[in-house]
Amino acid sequence: MYRNNLAYNTYAQNNASVESPYKLIEMLYEGILRFNAQAKKAISEGDIERRTYWINRSGAIFSELIRILDYTQGDVAHYLDGLYSHQLKLLMQVSIHNDTAKLDEVNRVVKTLLEAWRDETHVAEPL
Repeated sequence: MYRNNLAYNTYAQNNASVESPYKLIEMLYEGILRFNAQAKKAISEGDIERRTYWINRSGAIFSELIRILDYTQGDVAHYLDGLYSHQLKLLMQVSIHNDTAKLDEVNRVVKTLLEAWRDETHVAEPL
């Protein structure tokens, strides 16, 4: 589904605790959730600059996830492309309208993806 690529190699060089591309994807999903929590806090505090910063960080992760999709693996990559693109659109709406309900929607999707990813990698990743 994801290519073993430059993003992983660069990240792995900078973070010795990353053992595999599977772990990197998990960390990216977790990062989105952390950044969205910070964005939600900034919205509640009326801090536009911080809201924008954290939403942009989440958006950058979705953009990277789209970039590293491996379309040779079948329909799931195309599905994820659409799903990630939709999340980017929702993040734009959050940024424009301070819509925390849309941020909650993104978080629900990411939590579901993270849970599914963890379930899948327990099967796919060697011990």
